[in-house]
Amino acid sequence: MAQTDTHRGSQVGNYMGQPIFQTIESASGTYVFDRIAKSVDGEFPLEQLNKGELLIKPGLIYRPKG
Repeated sequence: MAQTDTHRGSQVGNYMGQPIFQTIESASGTYVFDRIAKSVDGEFPLEQLNKGELLIKPGLIYRPKG
C-alpha cells in the first residue's frame, strides 16, 4: 500500500516500537488488525496468512473488514 493512499484508524498498541492501528484504509479496502505474525529465524513465512490478509512491517497481520 502506498503511504499517501493510506488512512489509519486509532492506535491500539505498539509492537517493536511501531504503532498498531485498529484499521487501515486504502483504495483496495479497509483492513482490521488481527494478530502479530510468528517470526521464524527473523522472517515471517507467508503461509501463516489467510486469503486476503496483509502482512505489514514489523509483522502485523490485518484482515479485510467485514
